[in-house]
Amino acid sequence: MALLIFIIASITDAYDGYYARKYNEITTEGKFLDPLADKILVSSAFISFALLGIIDFWMVGIIIFRDFFVTGLRIAMEQKGISMVTSMIAKLKTSAQMTIITLILIVLGLKGVSMAWAIPVLDIINNYKIIYNLTLFVTIFTFFTGLTYIYSNWKMILQFLGENESSV
Repeated sequence: MALLIFIIASITDAYDGYYARKYNEITTEGKFLDPLADKILVSSAFISFALLGIIDFWMVGIIIFRDFFVTGLRIAMEQKGISMVTSMIAKLKTSAQMTIITLILIVLGLKGVSMAWAIPVLDIINNYKIIYNLTLFVTIFTFFTGLTYIYSNWKMILQFLGENESSV
């Protein structure tokens, strides 16, 4: 059931963004709420997996810190009229996060059924630590995208910081 809910939430989020851009229905509230909703969806799944002992808390910490740091910085900058450049790598990061969450939910679903064909699949996943390794990749990739955001937007970030210092 969790897999179905997650997939529906992911698909509706993607369509919402697509149609907002297609019909130029982008609003200030949408710019704030859409990324926040994405972060809440992804973060809640990763936190749940960490609490269940499926993935490590340090990975969750890095993913959540990066996502909320970049989102918070973007929101603060937008309020000052400064826009951060969104790159294709950020969309790939979100896709990678959604994919690992979906994979983990599928594995949890397989563990819940007693089908003979699922046992070898689960053994391979456990023996090769596939979930750990893929989550490690997603964590490193997420951290890397945070660095690329800062690098790609450093002039705007400095402008934002300069404006905040002059207003204090």
